[in-house]
Amino acid sequence: MSDPWLHVVGIGEDGLDGLTPATRAVVEAAEVILGGDRHHDLSGNITAERLSWPSPFNAMIETIRGLKGRRAVILVTGDPLWFSVGARIGRAIPASEIVYHPQLSAFQLAAARMGWSMPDVETLTVHGRPVEQMIAFIQPDQRLLILTTGSDTPGKIARFLTDRGFGQSRMTVLAAMGGAREQRFDGLAESWSHEVPEFNTLAVECIAAPGAALLPRVPGLPDEMFASDGTMTKQEVRAATLAKLMPMRGALLWDIGAGCGSVGIEWMRAARYARAIGIEPRADRRAMAATNALALGTPGFQIIEGTAPEALEGLTPPDAIFIGGGLTSEVFEAAWSALRPLGRLVANAVTLESEALMLDLYKKHGGQLVKLGVQRADAVGRLTAFRPLMPVTQWSLIKR
Repeated sequence: MSDPWLHVVGIGEDGLDGLTPATRAVVEAAEVILGGDRHHDLSGNITAERLSWPSPFNAMIETIRGLKGRRAVILVTGDPLWFSVGARIGRAIPASEIVYHPQLSAFQLAAARMGWSMPDVETLTVHGRPVEQMIAFIQPDQRLLILTTGSDTPGKIARFLTDRGFGQSRMTVLAAMGGAREQRFDGLAESWSHEVPEFNTLAVECIAAPGAALLPRVPGLPDEMFASDGTMTKQEVRAATLAKLMPMRGALLWDIGAGCGSVGIEWMRAARYARAIGIEPRADRRAMAATNALALGTPGFQIIEGTAPEALEGLTPPDAIFIGGGLTSEVFEAAWSALRPLGRLVANAVTLESEALMLDLYKKHGGQLVKLGVQRADAVGRLTAFRPLMPVTQWSLIKR
């Protein structure tokens, strides 16, 4: 086990004065300091070699490894392990070689300014990431703390809120917290017009109008929320399908025959950092899936052209697989072989031919085989009756 040689130090707007004496001594004794321009400005007149983040940013790890053998310090904002570069460094360099020095995070400072309890808020970052990902967290009475990506981000989020019936939501932008230049801007989403500093944290208190869109993260969004040509896994069946797929934090789904992307999108909404790859041969459906992913807050949904099993080659092994159409023995064998241990596979079928194949596979591999029937009330002239949807046969199993 190597001795620690790398110090990752969180620093705030109060600079060196905000550090503990021990952490300040580490920074002052450094031979080389790596950080952004504002971090170097905040760390005063220390006579160490100064390095800026490399470009491209992916070259960062090799740059850091090249510092081994020197008294090296990396300066970051706030807590290095809370939506910061510390996690990326920790995945590449053994933890035994790193000492982290956390400072108050922007989330903690913002919660204190707002008087909000941290366990009662959602903490998000759109810094360097698609802003649309916050859409999945728009809920009535939800409080959000968001690290933004620039001065125009609060305006974009205000439009997302307004378009979904949350225009009365209260928004507060906090900038340079903890320093002499601290600023605060308050307003409502529907009338937001402030010009704010580029580096800021946004607090949102979501307030829904009576006609607001209700988009819970529990699977089973209304069918009309998706752009579709009508060929999609319907709401009730989709909810049952996601229950068997079991979305989990950071887990990867293959959505084979993705169509408009409804299952992959709901998978990503249901668990933090869940990922999904949709495989779809038709360009029009891939376009609909991309539109739906942006509208429903899952811009990271990866959609690729192709048909299974050929399109599965070279993909990252998944934690779950959904086969919504096109089930064949070859597709199953390729998918099952790629699935990680404890992975879940769910296949839905509506044709007798697919159902017959499913029954054969069930006899060989086990699992659960169920028939799902849904009826929805609909008008019959001036009266009302139930109209059945096409029944779905669902096979699910866990790889053990």
